[in-house]
Amino acid sequence: MITLAEGLRLPTNGLDYTILAIYFAVVLGIGFAARRSVKTSLDFFLSGRSLPAWVTGLAFVAANLGATEILGMAANGAQYGAYTVHWYWIGAIPAMVFLGLVMMPFYYGSKVRSVPEFLLHRFGPSSHLLSSVIFAVSSVLIAGVNLYAMAIVLQALLGWPQWVAIVIAGLFVLAYITVGGLSSAIYNEVLQFFVILAALIPLTVVGLKRVGGWDGLTHSLTSSHGDAFLTAWKGTGIGESNPLGANWLTIVLGLGFVMSFGYWTTNFAEVQRALSAKNLSAAKRTPLIAAFPKIFIPLVVVVPGLIALVMEPTLGKSAGGLQYNDAIPVLMRDLLPNGVLGIAVTGLLAAFMAGMAANVSSFNTVFTNDIWAAYLKKGREDRYYLATGRVVTAVGVLIGMGTAFIASSFSNIMNYLQTLFSFFNVPLFVVFIIGMFWKRTSAAAGFWGLLSGTVAAMVNYFWFYKQGIIAIPSDQGANFVSSIVAFVVGALVMVVVTMVTKPKPAASLAGLVYGTRSPGMEEPPAEGDDAWYRKPALLGWGALVLAAVCYIPFSF
Repeated sequence: MITLAEGLRLPTNGLDYTILAIYFAVVLGIGFAARRSVKTSLDFFLSGRSLPAWVTGLAFVAANLGATEILGMAANGAQYGAYTVHWYWIGAIPAMVFLGLVMMPFYYGSKVRSVPEFLLHRFGPSSHLLSSVIFAVSSVLIAGVNLYAMAIVLQALLGWPQWVAIVIAGLFVLAYITVGGLSSAIYNEVLQFFVILAALIPLTVVGLKRVGGWDGLTHSLTSSHGDAFLTAWKGTGIGESNPLGANWLTIVLGLGFVMSFGYWTTNFAEVQRALSAKNLSAAKRTPLIAAFPKIFIPLVVVVPGLIALVMEPTLGKSAGGLQYNDAIPVLMRDLLPNGVLGIAVTGLLAAFMAGMAANVSSFNTVFTNDIWAAYLKKGREDRYYLATGRVVTAVGVLIGMGTAFIASSFSNIMNYLQTLFSFFNVPLFVVFIIGMFWKRTSAAAGFWGLLSGTVAAMVNYFWFYKQGIIAIPSDQGANFVSSIVAFVVGALVMVVVTMVTKPKPAASLAGLVYGTRSPGMEEPPAEGDDAWYRKPALLGWGALVLAAVCYIPFSF
């Protein structure tokens, strides 16, 4: 079970709770302000496709800056050291660039409202329905992770009972999304992004000063954990051992390609932010703008995990004491004065709410448009689907509360989330990437590729790994292997099925397959979009080069 030590109770006072109350008031205020712009279902689900790139870009990175980042990555930093940077520089940036430069023209140009709807156009109703159900299930499971993690944190830090924390945060997310739709979620995510940074930057700066700066940090960790602990690649040769339980091949293929591309390019909780942009140029720039802050997030998430390990050398050493998940709370308890402490607690709460809101807003879109309107209640007037979306939002929040405790069966947050991604996102990526680049791919191949990839990942994890049939050093290593298995099995099944089934007519694939364009979908660039600093190619390659440069200090 994910727990935090009892000794982490924070000395909060009225000033800290005042800051927290102000934040809640602002969140609700943004929700009610956004309500005025919600007149149609498109406004509710995709902000009327009207938002500027800088807003959608910050919302894109904030939607991911939830429980995984704040607790999971800090815990991984304390447990695995510099190996954790792989989740950012090879496990995020290349896929975000690929989404912006290659896939967003298909998503945005086809005018779909969701990722599953793209599969409807490319493969047909079978793949569409299966992917919609899979995504709806995974969305509420991941929303539950954020609620559960937040409840554990607030119980340890503030003394709130778990159920109180779950209900309060769930109701606030429900209120501002139900009232203001996606616009409310996105503008709150922009606010939450800055609140999170306001919480984590002081924590990092003060923490580094306490341990003697970067030199003091590296000296302490090298002395206690060896030279490899602060390098990203040492010990990752095939056959070598390292704390991560993965070699360079599984890191590059399992994390850097399969899991990363599967998450960033097909996860509608992220893609939805880009689809809400005001034009194609803004949609393409959304993940590219988000890539730059994403590159530097390790400075305020992974580094605090390393600092906590120096300040609390017993971190993760005893089952009854401080665990790796305690890294951020330990620093909050030991370093921050009242007032700043209130900002830090608010930042943690903002992170959890941002992650939950992203999944709930994507859940209501997929369930309403891709399941309810497509198969159960067809042809109703728009206001019916707008009302349905609000009801489904409430249902999603309630289900998220119920699934929050499923996370308790996993040893840490990151393991649980990465397991879900290997089950659900990787098979979806297989179907997308093959269907997008191979015209011959048939409708039947899309369905069977998605189903077989999902089943293969589950079989590998629950049977081969959990039953000890194959030896994999860690849950993370098992997730990397499951991702590779899902990709290979799904791809092979798609190829075989395609060769024995009839492909879709070429005329129906315009705008859905690489090298084709959909008539009438081209749009002239908006004023200012042709400026050199807004060129998607420049932004994309710039992010890739910067991520590669960041590896240099951690490679020797």
